[in-house]
Order: sequence, then structure tokens, then C-alpha cells
Amino acid sequence: MYASVGGDPKGIAGDKAHYKGGKPYKNFNTAKSDKGMWWVGVKNKDMEDDPAAGACDRKPFWVDTGKDPGVPDAIDTQTLADLAYQRTKVPDTEVEVKPENRSTVNLPTWVWLDKAKFKEVKVRADLPGTGLWAETIAKPVGLHLNPGAEDAETYPASGECAINDDNSVGTPYTKGDSDETPPCGVEYQRATAGEPYQLKASVTWEVTWQGAGKTGGDLPNGSFETTQDMDVQEIQSINR
Repeated sequence: MYASVGGDPKGIAGDKAHYKGGKPYKNFNTAKSDKGMWWVGVKNKDMEDDPAAGACDRKPFWVDTGKDPGVPDAIDTQTLADLAYQRTKVPDTEVEVKPENRSTVNLPTWVWLDKAKFKEVKVRADLPGTGLWAETIAKPVGLHLNPGAEDAETYPASGECAINDDNSVGTPYTKGDSDETPPCGVEYQRATAGEPYQLKASVTWEVTWQGAGKTGGDLPNGSFETTQDMDVQEIQSINR
């Protein structure tokens, strides 16, 4: 791997001879110290016995502030983006359900997510002194419902609930909506018999990143699921 160093640090002074004659730098002790740093190959102390460590012998080279070093195994904005991605934690998928935990056969159960819980998550990583940084942006792009019963219906039929303009999902249930069709929800056709159905709600998060030097790109999407017990009752009616 490579590390950034400032000025003329101990340990690389003997390499000055490598730069005599103006190649590749006219002045090893360049006055550009406020605009960048010298980088040098450094062996990982925990892996010094690894044969691959012998390849870490690159001579010191200059990197301008905010620029990727552009050599294999050196820390760059992509490395920082990967680190930020590993540290990205999105909120738990906790959907609101009405009727809560108990549904009725052939009557819709409304499902929604409040906009306060369903928003972008940003994580930033940087390499001090180098001007290198990267930030990941995890954006929720959809909610998928799996009612846990083969003959149950979902709203919409695909089970994919769209995100509203205000970043919420679905519509909160209000009194008098029991006979309405929810924009996001499920409808069970049979009552449970002892064991509740397992309603699964999973949120897909689209992850991108941006970094120093106008770098950026896409990272793997993430899907996070929660399971909720759903008891379904059947109302018996008597016709006279």
C-alpha cells in the first residue's frame, strides 16, 4: 500500500539521488508542500512476511492536493467510498400497519412509511492532509411487501409500493377508510389457524458516491427486511 508523507521525512532521504538530473522532478524538496504531498510505498507491518509485500517498493512520488494518486494499491477516492459504504447504516424498516397486527378476511390492511423515517443517509470518509474524500448517499427507492400467504393480494398487485413526492410510502389509514383500496397494503383471503402470517416488508436502498476531483459512481444496492406477525380473523355474519 502507499502512504502520504509531508516534506522530506526520515526514511526517504536516501532516495533523493533517484531524482537528480531533473527526473522525474527538478527539485525533490519542492516548494509545493502547501499544494500536495509526497507519497511512498509502505509495507503493512502485520504482513511483512507476505511475499507480496516485497512489491511495495515504489519510490516517493508527488500527488497534488485533492488528486487521486493513480497507482495500484494506493488509497484513493474509490477506497474511501468503499470504506464509507461499509459504515453506512440505514434506519430499520418499521412500517405502520392498520389494523395493527390483526386483520380481517377480505378487508384490506393499510401499510405505510412515514417520511421522517424514509430519507437519504450520507456517510463521509476522508484522508487527512491530502484533500481526498468520498461520500456515499443511500437513497430509499422502494418498498416491497410479501404478505406471507400464497392466496393473499397485495396493493399494488406487484407488491412494489412507490415513493411519494414527500419521500413517504403509502397513505396513513384514517377512520372510514376500511372499505377503500389502499395505495400500499395487503388483503388476506383466509383466517389464520393458530400460527400468524409473516408479513415481510423490505426497503431497497440505492447507493451512489461522490468524491474529490469530481469522482463518483454507483455502489451495490442494499435491501433490508423486517417481519411482522399478522393474525387474520374471519367475521361471521348471520342473515335473517
